[in-house]
Amino acid sequence: MSQASDFPQSLEKDNLHVSLTYDHLDVASIVDQVKSPKAGAIVLFAGTTRDNFEGKPVKELQYTSYPPRALATLMDIAGEVHTKHALVAVSIIHRLGVVPIGEESILIAVSASHRQAAWRAGEEALEECKRKAEIWKLEEFGGEEGGIWRANRDGAAGVKASRIES
Repeated sequence: MSQASDFPQSLEKDNLHVSLTYDHLDVASIVDQVKSPKAGAIVLFAGTTRDNFEGKPVKELQYTSYPPRALATLMDIAGEVHTKHALVAVSIIHRLGVVPIGEESILIAVSASHRQAAWRAGEEALEECKRKAEIWKLEEFGGEEGGIWRANRDGAAGVKASRIES
């Protein structure tokens, strides 16, 4: 099992960058990874922890993954959207561990010659990450309710977790 001290873990290939980290995510650095004189557009998606889910107050999210598979999957996704949308560069970084309310859990940046390709590719990369990446989240609710483990998908059914004491 990987420990926080083993991170960040990254893969890079050509103009594709993917990473998993326990650190705060840095918007400026991910944008810098996709900047290019060939790009007329950069699209950045920042997924943040919201304070509720289906009317329940959320205390925090906790993410875990199987890093070797998750990184390979993220690289496959980056490569697929890069090719399909003729992108200049793609960078995907996902945070692991505790992600408090209002902080970013995922950043996706794509650059392309034109804005339409960048918009489409950014959305597709996010949906594919949620659908395929071996990353799971615990939604920790306040009070006695505890939390729910889910695949990293919006609204996906989860398994109730026993109360976790911090």
